[in-house]
Amino acid sequence: MDAIVKNFPALSGTDGRPSQKEAEDAVRVLLRWAGDDPEREGLLDTPARVAKSYKELFSGYDLAAEDVLGRTFEEVGGYDDLVLVKDIPFFSHCEHHMVPIIGKAHVAYLPDGKVLGLSKIARVVDIYGRRLQTQETMTAQIAKAIDDTLQPRGVAVMIEAEHMCMAMRGVQKQGSTTLTTTFTGSFKSDPAEQVRFMTMLRGWK
Repeated sequence: MDAIVKNFPALSGTDGRPSQKEAEDAVRVLLRWAGDDPEREGLLDTPARVAKSYKELFSGYDLAAEDVLGRTFEEVGGYDDLVLVKDIPFFSHCEHHMVPIIGKAHVAYLPDGKVLGLSKIARVVDIYGRRLQTQETMTAQIAKAIDDTLQPRGVAVMIEAEHMCMAMRGVQKQGSTTLTTTFTGSFKSDPAEQVRFMTMLRGWK
């Protein structure tokens, strides 16, 4: 690892990130380390493709949830009951092995005079999903972003996901699912609200 770092001493980007060329060179090093030849025909364009795909897969680092959630709506006709957005698909990457996490997020909140555009909730899931993550951290980050920005009476987040670090390597157990939850406000203090969230989540087809 030290040898690889020495090959890339300069961080050329204006934001302190390595340049595109440095990223592509790093992919070539990994290809050689894996035992392949980055100069063979099938791999000639792979470094550029990998760098481009990583830019998309990890685009969440360039976005702030606060910017997405900034606009709220107060014309709600007196509505103050639970809002649930279910089955939001996402793709993330495990920060330990950099392999995919594939799952669904379920997000609910209890409005306190303001509501969010429903697409904003899905975008927040994407922002945190498109970073190196642990599922536990991602669950808490989504809840905190909505709680801090909207200041509702409570937020509930559940994530169900399959981790390729378990399916592809290590114990190699395909199909196992991990569930995580975070509750704030009324969802945390009132078990009945948690039950209602779970009931709506499992009962709504």
